[in-house]
Amino acid sequence: MDFDLYLRFALALILVLGLIVLLAWLLRRFGMGVKMTRSRRLGVVEAHMLGPRHRLMLIRRDDVEHLVIVGPASETVIETGIKHTGSFASALAGEEPKQ
Repeated sequence: MDFDLYLRFALALILVLGLIVLLAWLLRRFGMGVKMTRSRRLGVVEAHMLGPRHRLMLIRRDDVEHLVIVGPASETVIETGIKHTGSFASALAGEEPKQ
């Protein structure tokens, strides 16, 4: 009887640990992990898939953004020196960015 109890406990523990690992992998895969942006100078602002192997990325360094297409064999800079002005929604609404 005790062996049955220990076996059920071990299987439940393995199941819970497996679910935690699966959830961590999914969060990391879809970019929802912990982001520490306080003292970082470099980061990806947005990324958009153009096709199965090409991605359009908006990269920020300090307060300057760069638009880049990344593929399996090359990277192409589309636009550089874009000033960070705030959110996309406020730009569409015609609002001035808060300084």
